[in-house]
Amino acid sequence: MKFVSMLGSMQGRLSPMIDNQIQSFPFKEWKKEFSLAKKLGLKFIEWTLDYKNIFLNPIFKAKEIKQIKILKKKHAIKIISLTGDCFMQDPFWKKKNHQKNIKDFQKIAYACSKIGIKFIVVPLVDNGSIKNFWQEKKIINVFSSLANFLKKNKITILFESDYSPKKLKDFIKKFNPDVFGINYDSGNSASLGYDPKKEFYYYGRFIKGVHIKDRILGGKSVRLGSGNVDFKIIFNLLKKIKYKNHIILQTARSENNNDIKEMKINLQYIKKILD
Repeated sequence: MKFVSMLGSMQGRLSPMIDNQIQSFPFKEWKKEFSLAKKLGLKFIEWTLDYKNIFLNPIFKAKEIKQIKILKKKHAIKIISLTGDCFMQDPFWKKKNHQKNIKDFQKIAYACSKIGIKFIVVPLVDNGSIKNFWQEKKIINVFSSLANFLKKNKITILFESDYSPKKLKDFIKKFNPDVFGINYDSGNSASLGYDPKKEFYYYGRFIKGVHIKDRILGGKSVRLGSGNVDFKIIFNLLKKIKYKNHIILQTARSENNNDIKEMKINLQYIKKILD
């Protein structure tokens, strides 16, 4: 299993931080990230989409869509996934009137299909965390009603959740497995104290996307190898389920604003684990 060929970067991790935000779309730097990713030996960039200025993102502009396609080809970088931080920042499942959000989601999915993005990550964590039965029911009903639309546009929704392993299995089984799955985040799981073996036992077969980061139990993201994630176990479990999609580094930001150097350190660590 050649996991090295599956490695990519979360968009923005190769650019300076904006307003001290760990993650946000790098409007000024996004084009540069293609060449930087190639120099680092990465194969993927996972696009990011914020709620603020959402429709100013290049995926909605014809001229910039052409540039994205040119840059992808020039630097041999694939963009097959998008993290929808916009959904976490403005979760429709916590609103009474959510029809505009649904229309916006369809615009996002359609835009993704035009540049070859196959997976949209919907973060059910932090501000997007499901807090009650009614919020979960709304998510299930709304997304299930979009299944045919997603299939037509060749889009798969990947839920990233803070649910316990069994609860997450029960949740994802309520969706059509052809167009829905799980995005596994190593750092979030470690922070919550979940056992990876138990997680993969319950919902491993539904994992279609992976975010790699390290976090302290109950705490923040840290450099890979400095937190509570056992990466050897994680990669062994991915091997057991014959995982073959993308693996995105969503690692801690550099403390001295040298994110390229930080990414190199994290990549060296991962490659050492894989060797």
